[in-house]
Amino acid sequence: MPLEIVTIPCLSDNYAFLAHDATSGQTALIDAPEAGPILVELDARGWTLSHVLLTHHHWDHVDGLAGILERHHAKVIGASADAHRLPPLDLQVAEGDSFQIGDEPVQVLDVSGHTVGHIAFYMPQSAAVFTADSLMALGCGRLFEGTAPQMWQSLSKLAALPDETIVYSGHEYTQSNAKFAITVDPGNAALQQRISDIDTARAAGKPTVPSSLALEKATNPFLRATDPAIQGHLGMENVEPAAVFAEIRARKDRF
Repeated sequence: MPLEIVTIPCLSDNYAFLAHDATSGQTALIDAPEAGPILVELDARGWTLSHVLLTHHHWDHVDGLAGILERHHAKVIGASADAHRLPPLDLQVAEGDSFQIGDEPVQVLDVSGHTVGHIAFYMPQSAAVFTADSLMALGCGRLFEGTAPQMWQSLSKLAALPDETIVYSGHEYTQSNAKFAITVDPGNAALQQRISDIDTARAAGKPTVPSSLALEKATNPFLRATDPAIQGHLGMENVEPAAVFAEIRARKDRF
């Protein structure tokens, strides 16, 4: 049975997620921007937290952890490569490792680029991947520590997951990402439709996260560095995809 996944808005534009296994009662939290909204959601649903999965060390993904652990004695899991700057971990993991939430296998992917040591959590039975600030809705995270080739490799790894995978990313940046995306992919009808859908959702106060991987592959310019239309628009026909990605990322940084 797939996990029940709940999206929790936190801070000004962050998201945290709960993934609940009804059979075992185990519940995982993915990232902990702030304690209050997460504890309210757990109380409202009568769930007890069993695991906390941390994607990377940035404050807006970990600062709520201490307050949460005061109420829930959960097992904290994070990247071994990031352990020196994460809160204390009960389990250190790396690319290729896996563990269980109830009957759901959780696979660890190294998606370094935004930071070195950033990981994603893929739950194949639930068709869910938690990408935080690596692959985002219509975007990707800034390269604070990693390189463009490193991030392109990480995004390519995520893009290779099944199209029906749902992408749970860490921020409500989609509307601003859309304004940039159309500047490098102006002829993309699917992107034009998505922008309209995003504007409608945000006007109604609805989140744009999560999104499907199929939709990201069709509209997210950071996944589309191999697309001839984008390459042509940038004057980079037949250029290595990592270099095209680097140009897209640089343009976004200047946008």
